[in-house]
Amino acid sequence: MFAKVAEERSFAGAARALGVSVATVSRGVSRLEERLGARLLNRSSRQLALTGFGQTIAESASRIYRAAEEAEGAARELSARPCGLVRLAVPMSFGLRWVAPLLPEFFRQYPEVSVDLHLSDATVDLVADGFDAALRIGVLEDSSLVARKLCPVSRMIVASPAYLAQHGEPKHPSELASHACLGYAYRARSDVWRFRHAGGEEASAQPQGPLRVTNADALIPTVLGGLAICELPEFIAADYLRSGQLVRILKDWQIALGGLYFVTPSARSKPAKVEALSSFFIRTLGKPSWQLNELY
Repeated sequence: MFAKVAEERSFAGAARALGVSVATVSRGVSRLEERLGARLLNRSSRQLALTGFGQTIAESASRIYRAAEEAEGAARELSARPCGLVRLAVPMSFGLRWVAPLLPEFFRQYPEVSVDLHLSDATVDLVADGFDAALRIGVLEDSSLVARKLCPVSRMIVASPAYLAQHGEPKHPSELASHACLGYAYRARSDVWRFRHAGGEEASAQPQGPLRVTNADALIPTVLGGLAICELPEFIAADYLRSGQLVRILKDWQIALGGLYFVTPSARSKPAKVEALSSFFIRTLGKPSWQLNELY
């Protein structure tokens, strides 16, 4: 404020330039004089003049003001132009299959943005761990995070034709207790499969089998080998179902429909680099090719 008063030689001029009241500028300069212990300005009803001390301080204040203007301008440019590093957390299987193949196109569109891609099925704390955003899959619980749904993600119970030929096909979730069912360690609300029938009946089953994993891809060899049943997300199961290597069972029973979400730490305006990534995923993952038709 003092720098603008010195430049304008007027409290009113400084107030107009800064977009504040004359009283605000006057009080600000008075507080500065009190803190420095000397007068900066000689005031009269018609004239405003710098003291000798004020002239010396004005030169330093002007440099500080110009540096602040440059810093603000640079910050505005950075926030408006997508550039810089985005720390992004993504579930491992989904990231390898569907995010990593998209990144070359993203980098072509946004050459000044780089991505630190953290692949893990464990849920990270975006705020505590310093992430800018995450892709999350499932039925999201209430939280302080801001989530944008990109598309639905179904989960399904599958087995190989060889397994079904040897052990029979379960028709009700209660029958799963007599089958080998593989578990997944990072399921929300414990490792329980919860079903709802179209008629309204609800049922659940807890998988009991020879394998429990922290990554769904590790289930595939055992299931393809005809040794067990497992639950898979649609984005993993789709190719195996289309090829006939796996068969969907309990098709009349629905598991809670989840979604793919782009999650950020707060509702405040996002940096341009995060907005660019969000918009890119909305375009590329909004109608994904893995989604199956009703035949499956």
